[in-house]
Amino acid sequence: MMGELRKGLDRGEFQFYYQPKVDIAAQKITHVEALVRWIHPERGFMPPDDFIPLAEQTGNIQKLTQWALDAAIAQCKAWQDVGINLIVAVNLSARDLTNRRLPEQIGSLLGKYGVAAKDIVLEITESAIMDDKDNAMAVLTALNKMGHTLSIDDYGTGYSSMAYLKALPVQEIKIDKSFVLNLANNKEDEI
Repeated sequence: MMGELRKGLDRGEFQFYYQPKVDIAAQKITHVEALVRWIHPERGFMPPDDFIPLAEQTGNIQKLTQWALDAAIAQCKAWQDVGINLIVAVNLSARDLTNRRLPEQIGSLLGKYGVAAKDIVLEITESAIMDDKDNAMAVLTALNKMGHTLSIDDYGTGYSSMAYLKALPVQEIKIDKSFVLNLANNKEDEI
């Protein structure tokens, strides 16, 4: 399947579905989150849970991330060119945070398309930071200095403390759905 993933990237089988984020007070869409989908020619639609873990295990995640960043930044620019100003969020993998060249690679794509760092939010999971704290912190700090908003996705599923979280150069926390699905029915979740 990983050989197919590499070929699929080259053949254009991957695409983004953009999930809107609405500013309720302003009553408008201000952001979108880029959600990767693989439309395999024989297997059909493949959800990310079926291929992302394999891509991470085999080292193919960086190729997928490069495609994702290029596609998301290009789409952001295309929308800007027609007067649609949306901030685009892209997920990064734990493996991406071990790549000290990632800020340089993202900077190159921003320059290629003429998009500002503030227009691209980078989302990472809490566990991604915990895997290799030193590299993750160096990469996140560099991305933050470039002007990106950094977001912790699925917060609460990992083991980091609030004290550790306070030390991270992140601006946004997205609470994991497991904490909010039963808010109306579960007193512990409500707390």
